[in-house]
Amino acid sequence: MIGALKGLVLEKNLTEVILDVNGVGYRVALSLLSLARLPEVGQPMTLRVRTVVREDALDLYGFLSRAEEELFLLLTSVSHVGPKLALNVLSGLEVEELTASIARGDVARLTKIHGVGKKTAERLVLELKEKVKLLVLDGVPATKGKPVKPASATSDLISALVNLGYKEAQAEQAAQLAAERAGEDAPFEALFRESLKSLRG
Repeated sequence: MIGALKGLVLEKNLTEVILDVNGVGYRVALSLLSLARLPEVGQPMTLRVRTVVREDALDLYGFLSRAEEELFLLLTSVSHVGPKLALNVLSGLEVEELTASIARGDVARLTKIHGVGKKTAERLVLELKEKVKLLVLDGVPATKGKPVKPASATSDLISALVNLGYKEAQAEQAAQLAAERAGEDAPFEALFRESLKSLRG
């Protein structure tokens, strides 16, 4: 199975990147947060990869960090949580904040993620509350870190919009409007969707 890919960014959109590895284009699905941090088209990069084989497809899921990959594996171990929903969950909150929310049983915070209902949030807490405490984030156990909202959330949002081809001034204005409408504490995905609404008018 493919464990990692190193190549040039050939193309990227709202859900995936195509990575050119020695002339072969690999289509890899990523979380919105990871997509926002990708380099420009034509630039080199390395992705950690998990391969999911189904009867009718072979899907690649990519991650920029080991912590994100390990959390993806934990999420997909939960009943009724498949790879796509797991990636959706990772799109809603930063790894550190998501881990902290699960560890403290914050169902209300988890249900703010698009596509996550109360039952799913409760399952995540029930099945992962103890497991996430063993997850190591940047060399530090998850429970030792201070769960704060990363200061780079707005810059990540602007970067994601610029990556889609919008001008920086447009992206900044859309990010500000999104924060006003959805609230600054809203998950990244909610802010991203709100930004697109205002840009597409």
